[in-house]
Amino acid sequence: MDVLWDVVPGTSDGVTVREVADALDGRELAYTTVMTVLDRLAGKGMVQREREGRAWRYRPAASREAHIAQLMLDALDLGGSRDAALVRFARSVTGTEAEVLRAALGSEAGLTGPGSTDALTDRVDGPAGRRPAGEAAER
Repeated sequence: MDVLWDVVPGTSDGVTVREVADALDGRELAYTTVMTVLDRLAGKGMVQREREGRAWRYRPAASREAHIAQLMLDALDLGGSRDAALVRFARSVTGTEAEVLRAALGSEAGLTGPGSTDALTDRVDGPAGRRPAGEAAER
């Protein structure tokens, strides 16, 4: 996934198995191993693929950030108290990370003020509030 996230910009048509294998140069992975992993990732919905001649072109189904956010939500569903886990997480973040969380929560609540407007949107979504391609604006 790191290769796809790092190599494939949001506007790209994706990469072939050969291109992924070449990007993993130095890892002594067989072409068929890379092909199998990409096929399994496509089956799990983590990557999208399109046929190009006899080959497939692969690209991430979601941005790295969207994927990490989903992993965090999945971790909250593992059991126990979601509230307790959230409080513990909030207490463990750095000051800067706490500011980002406050701004995001303020933005969600429709509040305005320092750090809760365009600066957060630009920092997370990129210029002009545009989300990276493939990333849905759903929660």
